[in-house]
Order: sequence, then structure tokens, then C-alpha cells
Amino acid sequence: MLEFLRQPLEDGYVTISRTKLSVMFPAQFTLVASTNPCPCGYYGDTIQQCTCSPRQREQYWAKLSGPLMDRIDLQVAVNRLKPEEITQQPTGETSTSVRERVQQASDRAITRFQGEANLRCNAHLQSRHLQKWCKLDDASRNLLEAAIRKLGLSARASDRILKVARTIADLAGEDELKTNHVAEAIQYRTIDRMQ
Repeated sequence: MLEFLRQPLEDGYVTISRTKLSVMFPAQFTLVASTNPCPCGYYGDTIQQCTCSPRQREQYWAKLSGPLMDRIDLQVAVNRLKPEEITQQPTGETSTSVRERVQQASDRAITRFQGEANLRCNAHLQSRHLQKWCKLDDASRNLLEAAIRKLGLSARASDRILKVARTIADLAGEDELKTNHVAEAIQYRTIDRMQ
């Protein structure tokens, strides 16, 4: 069932075909999903020990195919909070400042893509756009190539990394992609590193 998400995630539309008719519907969406690290939910936990065998974990993750995972831009493992983290007052940026920074990054992308048909944000970048809008210097290219080799990433996953890096640069107010942007985008491929 999850595999049906692959095409809409990639193309931004859903096709419904019946005997006499085939209809396409727009389906651009943001997929937010979560899963446990294993059937018991404790693999990698620092407090509770996992009771799953390696085979059980392998079967659990086999439900999520590589092609589907390639289409998920951000894959982040979230560890259990420590008791003192639960009880302390929240720190960090306010929602207002985050919203302002995101709006500035969005405006930056809209300005950059003026004159490009059907392109308003980094998520819509196609492979053909990456050479123009996500140029890498030698250090960034070497870093990405090393990650592709080490993690066994597909071309689609490396394109996703570049789109995320472009967004990270926009959030930082940078016009050019830098090594730290690419490195951060690679860090958001947690599940690729776990496999």
C-alpha cells in the first residue's frame, strides 16, 4: 500500500485508470510519517533494551522499499527525551522568528526562480535544474560523492540531498551552496545511514 505513494511524491499527481477512462488529479503534498526503529520500538534506545532479532528488524524495515525511502527528503531519528529534558522550560527560537526566517527563504526561492515555468520552490527542482541552481564547489562535490559511495545512495536520493542543501542555504541567507549546507543535508538521511 505504501508503494502507491511513490508516483504522487515524484510527479505531483495521481492517475486513476478504469476500463474506459484515465484521469489525472493534482496531488502535491508534504508527506510527514513516523515509524518505530523496530517491532518492539526500542532498538537504539539508551534505557530500554530491544528484544527484536536482527532478522525481525530486517523484515520490519523491508516494508519500506528503497525507492520509497529515496523520495523522503528528511529522515530523522528522534531519541527518547531524558527526564530533565522533559521537565525543563523550552529554549530556542520563537515560532515567530522561525516563521520569518522561513518566509525570507521562500521569498528568496521565488525571486531566484522568476522566469522558470512551474518552479516556485526548491522542492519542485528537477534533475535538469540542479546544475543551474545547486552548483557545487570541489569540496562539496567530494563530500556528496563520498556520501553516495558510503551510504549506497541512488541518483534520486542525491538529488534530494541537493534540494535540501539549497533550502538550508536559503534559510541561512546564502546564495551559493557551501560544504556545510551539503553536510547538513546528508545528516538528514538518518535512515540511509542505519541500513
